[in-house]
Amino acid sequence: MLLTPEQKSEIESLRSEAQPTLRSVSPGIEAMLYTPLPVLDHGFVRVIDYMGTDSAIVQAARVSYGRGTKKVNEDAGLINYLLRHRHTTPFEMCEIKFHIKLPIFIARQWIRHRTANVNEYSGRYSIMDKEFYIPEPQQLAAQSRLNHQGRGESLEGAEAQRVLQLLRQDAMQVYSHYEEMLNEDATGKKLDEKRDGLARELARMNLSLNYYTQWYWKIDLHNLLHFLSLRADSHAQYEIRVYAEAMLEILKAWLPITYAAFMDYRIGGTSLSAKGLDIVKRMIAGQQVTQEESGMSKGEWRELMTVLGKN
Repeated sequence: MLLTPEQKSEIESLRSEAQPTLRSVSPGIEAMLYTPLPVLDHGFVRVIDYMGTDSAIVQAARVSYGRGTKKVNEDAGLINYLLRHRHTTPFEMCEIKFHIKLPIFIARQWIRHRTANVNEYSGRYSIMDKEFYIPEPQQLAAQSRLNHQGRGESLEGAEAQRVLQLLRQDAMQVYSHYEEMLNEDATGKKLDEKRDGLARELARMNLSLNYYTQWYWKIDLHNLLHFLSLRADSHAQYEIRVYAEAMLEILKAWLPITYAAFMDYRIGGTSLSAKGLDIVKRMIAGQQVTQEESGMSKGEWRELMTVLGKN
C-alpha cells in the first residue's frame, strides 16, 4: 500500500486548501506538494514543505532585498559561478522537508548523512506495517570480486528464483512471529483476548531489514546537493539511487536553474587530482602516458581512464 486511506484523505484536504502568501514560491514544486512519487515496490518520496527559490540563492549571495535580477540569465550566471567555485552558504538559505517511505536497510545507509533533521516512524509506539521490499529479478547479483561493497554478475534462473523465494518466505515468517508476540495483527486487533502481548519495543526486534519504515527528513539545499551527488551516482547502491533520482526530479521542479548547474558541474562533471590534471595536459600535448610512469595506483589510473573515456 503506497498510502493509507488516512494519508490520502489528509493529502486531498491539504491540496484543496490554497493559502495566500507573500513569500516567493516555486510553481513547479507547488504542483508536486504532498503528492507521493512511487519508489521501489512499496516506497515513495513526497514533499511536505519547502522554503526558497532560485531567487533566494541569488538574493542571499548579493545580500539584497529583491528577488534577484530581472534577467533570468543573470541569475543563472551567478548560480553557476557559486556552484562552480563551491560557494556553499547561499544554497543553505533554501530548505525542503520530505516524507519518505523506504526499506530499513536503506534507511540505515541513508542516516549516515548527518546533516538533516529526521523523525522516524516509531516501532515502540505503533505496529510496523506488513510491507517488505522484494527486489526485481534483474537487481539480484552476486558479490563483486573487485568492489567489497558492490554487486557483480547477475543471478539467473533457478538460483535467482530461490533467492526471491527465501526473501519472501523469511519476511512473511518473521512478521507472523511478530504478530504472535504482539498478540495483535497488522490492524491492531487482538489475536487472543485472554493474554497480553510482548511490548512493541521488543517484538519489533525480529523484523528483517527489508521491512519498510517511514520518516520526515528536512535538509538545506547545500547538504541536499551533497547527498544527491553521492547517492544519484552510478556507483551508489541501486535501492538508494532510485530515491535520489526521484529527488532529482523534485529538485528540477523546485529550482530549475540550480538543477541545471548541479547536473552540469556535479552529476555530469568531475574533479581531477594534481597528478590527473598533469596527465591530461601531457596527453593533450601528444605524449603517451602509461600507468606505470604516471605515479598513480592502478585504481586511480582506471578511474581516470574511465572519466576520459579511454577504457
